[in-house]
Amino acid sequence: MKQKDIEQQEKRTGWLLILPALLVLALVFIYPIARAFWLSFFRENLGTQLEPIFSGFYNYNRLLGDGRFWQSLWNTSVFTVISITIELVLGMGIALVLNQSFRGRGFVRTSALIPWALPTAVMGLAWAWIFNGQYGVVNDLLQRLGLMETSITWLGDPTRAMFALIVAEVWKTTPFISILLLAGLQSISVDLYEAHSIDGANPFQSFRQITLPLLMPQIIIALLFRFAQAFGVFDLIQVMTGGGPAGSTETVSIYIYATVRRYLDFGYGAALVVVTFLLLVTAVVIAAFLLSKSRVNLTGGQ
Repeated sequence: MKQKDIEQQEKRTGWLLILPALLVLALVFIYPIARAFWLSFFRENLGTQLEPIFSGFYNYNRLLGDGRFWQSLWNTSVFTVISITIELVLGMGIALVLNQSFRGRGFVRTSALIPWALPTAVMGLAWAWIFNGQYGVVNDLLQRLGLMETSITWLGDPTRAMFALIVAEVWKTTPFISILLLAGLQSISVDLYEAHSIDGANPFQSFRQITLPLLMPQIIIALLFRFAQAFGVFDLIQVMTGGGPAGSTETVSIYIYATVRRYLDFGYGAALVVVTFLLLVTAVVIAAFLLSKSRVNLTGGQ
């Protein structure tokens, strides 16, 4: 009985300690989402100065037939999937290198964080100049190497513009994944690799049978963070392309911004926010399921 009282006291203390964080979370996260959900049931009373009228699911029905929304969702999905896939591969390689012992390792680890620390808007402006059709470094290098004869308008072509955005995103955010994976690598005991090598395993087999399974929780967490960030990307695309050319790089966040700030359609913009939020929640639930499943596999179902 005494032990039970102690446990209940610890639980109450724990709730009291996290209560301020829960209140802050409610103010900066739950309330805006709830407010957006409420506004999504209204639409503007066009041609009058009256308050918005209640329209039920009108905005959501409108969203289903909105080709621009589905195009922006496709652009967002392409940008997100390709970016985080490349970032995971490069981040894993960088983490494996940084996990080795070599002279100046601390300096290299610190330097690797510089792209991640730079403001995205400033970095996006720099990459816009790098891919500039007339004065860009990319065109100049390709011409000097003899790979092309005339300059290419990178940000004026739909495919090339998306390519430029992905390159800029990968350059900036790969260090984030590499640091998370490096933390996971350092938690893996060296004895496991030594025992595996004694059994005759080569480095590739050790990576596949030891590193990847034990690193899976960190991989899922890194992908979850990057998915949320890449899916809601705004500043990079706004600075580099503004969603152009012809909406080929317009993401959901850019479309929401245009709907609310340019067209002042707050009800429909709120509906877009709610749908985007539900998509992100779905991704979080799937990631949490995969994370829990990977932990069960690591513990042998215990």
